[in-house]
Amino acid sequence: MLLRLLASAAVAVLGAQLVRMVYRILHWRLYSQLSHMPGPPNPSWMFGNFGRITRLPALQFPLTQEWQAKYGPTFKYHTLWSNVQLYTIDVVALQHIVNRDEIYQKSPVTRTTLNRVLGRAKDHGKLDIESPPTRSNLSQSPAFGPSQIRGLTQLFIDKSIELSQMWAAQDTDECGWARIEVLEGLKRMTLDVIGLAGFNYAFHALDTAKGPTELDGAFQTLFRRANANATPNPPRLRRAAAARRKMERISMQLLHDAKDAVAASAGEKDGGNGDEDERRDLLSLLVKSNMSDAVPESQRLSDDVVVAQVPTFFVAGHETTSTATTWALYALARHPQAQSALRAELLAMGTDSPTLDALNALPYLDKVVREVMRLHAPAWFTGRMAMRDDVIPLGTPYTDTRGVQHHSISVAKGQMIWIPVAAVNRDARIWGADAAEFRPERWDRVPDAANAIPGVWAHLFTFLGGPHNCIGWRFSLAEMKSLLYTLVRTFEFELAVAPEEIVATRTAVQRPMLARKPDLGPRLPMRVRLVQP
Repeated sequence: MLLRLLASAAVAVLGAQLVRMVYRILHWRLYSQLSHMPGPPNPSWMFGNFGRITRLPALQFPLTQEWQAKYGPTFKYHTLWSNVQLYTIDVVALQHIVNRDEIYQKSPVTRTTLNRVLGRAKDHGKLDIESPPTRSNLSQSPAFGPSQIRGLTQLFIDKSIELSQMWAAQDTDECGWARIEVLEGLKRMTLDVIGLAGFNYAFHALDTAKGPTELDGAFQTLFRRANANATPNPPRLRRAAAARRKMERISMQLLHDAKDAVAASAGEKDGGNGDEDERRDLLSLLVKSNMSDAVPESQRLSDDVVVAQVPTFFVAGHETTSTATTWALYALARHPQAQSALRAELLAMGTDSPTLDALNALPYLDKVVREVMRLHAPAWFTGRMAMRDDVIPLGTPYTDTRGVQHHSISVAKGQMIWIPVAAVNRDARIWGADAAEFRPERWDRVPDAANAIPGVWAHLFTFLGGPHNCIGWRFSLAEMKSLLYTLVRTFEFELAVAPEEIVATRTAVQRPMLARKPDLGPRLPMRVRLVQP
């Protein structure tokens, strides 16, 4: 009897879901503007266009380039269960989307995924670090301001030198060349940096004699070893839950340490002592800003939200920066003239420890970094969901399948929008016919069309724009420039494999990998040789 009732309930639930799906499809076909928007045909009601996408061995841009060439800068395509997603590289539309954060936000599915990693508040309510008040408090914190980044530059340089010494100690051939795994070394360096600069925690990642710390082990379980395509199973879920609890415990202890340090520093100042020993890591500055009398109690971040920044710092300040610098060395290896020109500029400085202002004053270094971040944006896409009905303006109108021209798009609540960061940065309409090529000299004269890109930095979409731009963009650029300054002055770089062997992964952060050995995971084998005096 019980089994019969359960079976009946299951059938009823499935029936209700089917009716809901049919209603949604019929309603969409009758009333949605997107029903007549051009786009690739839907080959499968269950998998949509995902079937073709997932068959690609790695992240390339053939599909989006093919679709853009055929359907224009704005079109639709189908995801799982025939859900329709809007795709656009129209900068007017993107300007509207990224600046209207009260309408366009991360989807509930994305937020749930983030909460599974970041944890939950003590009252079991979900953390929402993407809410406008929280984002505003974080972005306005001095922890992410220019003066703080300027003070961290020496740490960036010191760790870059430590990495260069590790590479210089590798065995070489008769010509002085050593084979190294670039991405692994850069990840070790950026892990050490974000530990100390982010929350005053020593990972000792560049000290290969030491194993991973307790916190690094938790991060590895949650981030590095996670397989987005793997089906969750009880053992994997238990390991992830245990790692999250460990991360939350250590992060809360780091928060308490930061609070104690801030309180002690305030007491010393009241007593007339100096602030030479005051902590300058991002977590401490965030705590100090949050505890300020100038911040109303209603606007202060809870401990849980502050703790959630530890893994946020880890991802933003570790994974993306190491990936971007890896692509920079890849580009320089493929373009020896650019590598030589950059080295000449850097060697002319005559110091191993430049200030941030000195790094930012190097014109060719700046052009190389801009071109790398244009061509190899680490986070190559993001997504938004419309939280209510809206009308999105277009700079380039589209013609629907009935021959009607549209200068805007009416979207309904719940509509998903794909925001193709990399495609905007490579748009030939903006950057010219050579948009897919690495050419730092293009920054001698920025195309007028690039001024319309709604980015927070350098006429690029790499760090997004609007209220949800990457709040750590200054940190990332300063660290990347410090790394390139030290490494290019110290080594010559060559690829250890043929260029066509290097492709990008399909993951949210696009990392290099070997096309014929994808099971090895992200990597970039290179040959390095000390620069001859």
